[in-house]
Amino acid sequence: MRLFNPWEMGQDQTKQQIEKGLHLYQSNQTEKALRVWMRVLEKSADPAGRFRVLGCLITAHAEMGRYKDMLKGTTVSMQLNGQVSLSMGNAFLGLSIFQKALECFEKALRYAHNNDDKMLECRVCCSLGNFYTQIKDYEKALFFPCKAAELVNDYGKGWSLKYRAMSQYHMAVAYRKLGRLADAMDCCEESMKIALQHGDRPLQALCLLCFADIHRSRRDVQTAFPRYDSSMSIMTEIGNRLGLIQVLLGVTKCWMIQKELDKALESIEKAQELAEGLGNKLGLLKLHCLCERIYRTKEQQQELRDHVVKFHECVEEMELYCGMCGESIGEKNNQLQALPCSHFFHLKCLQTNGTRGCPNCRRLSVKPGYV
Repeated sequence: MRLFNPWEMGQDQTKQQIEKGLHLYQSNQTEKALRVWMRVLEKSADPAGRFRVLGCLITAHAEMGRYKDMLKGTTVSMQLNGQVSLSMGNAFLGLSIFQKALECFEKALRYAHNNDDKMLECRVCCSLGNFYTQIKDYEKALFFPCKAAELVNDYGKGWSLKYRAMSQYHMAVAYRKLGRLADAMDCCEESMKIALQHGDRPLQALCLLCFADIHRSRRDVQTAFPRYDSSMSIMTEIGNRLGLIQVLLGVTKCWMIQKELDKALESIEKAQELAEGLGNKLGLLKLHCLCERIYRTKEQQQELRDHVVKFHECVEEMELYCGMCGESIGEKNNQLQALPCSHFFHLKCLQTNGTRGCPNCRRLSVKPGYV
């Protein structure tokens, strides 16, 4: 006769609660799902269950742009494996803490390589694509999602189609930044098709934002505006505040194309409130840059000077400048290279100066691997 095992009973209850949370999450009842999962984290003694629910919480917070909550969640786990490193990297990236983000992505990539985890490698490559898009090294921003797409083609027969969709989306973003708008549209359409098939609302919102940005790049503002509106609607529905900032940045640029500068400033004001609330410093930097252009056009010198000062304060705070030449990073497309300390510089500056070490922390040698 098999003896009653209270440990197994606890495991079953934990599993049931996790599944309940997943059902709520898939039904777009995100806040209820979060409450269910938090109760599991507080009450369950099952390590595997706690780790699984931690992954659910991190994913949900990521899709809603709640990066501070993500960082709190990751500290609960004592297992700093590849998944947690990736999640922390995404959280730091959302907060514009670039050096720490890169450190975490590299830890996750090493874990993936050491454990031959192709699925994790694929996800890290997508995040690295996003990282390099934000700091405007568009060559790497395209390389990494292309690498992710290769992994999907070679190993992803049994994977969720979401991996293909995400690699295509990040390729679309990079292609648009490089001015390859037809390629960007093809990749975005492929990603959107999968997102619609699977009811993936967060990815649908991102694809709509990308479509709008492509039309704006073509200066087709009338087509861009409805896409921004649709993306904003879904971003609001799912609570993705970082996504809302990106939408408002695009809307601002459309108003600037139409020379509707007061409407552009209204969009900037909304975006600034969100960026300050999230602690998204890169968003604030972009907003100050747009304000600088607007007030220069309006010939309002005091406002212009204020935003120039705030822009440079943001650059200093984020260390978004090359420690070798002193020029800011992230203003225009530039090839970058990271040192072992995860500080990054213009590739041309490193090549010119050789391996004299990091000006910031004096560590030697250029980082190996394809990061």
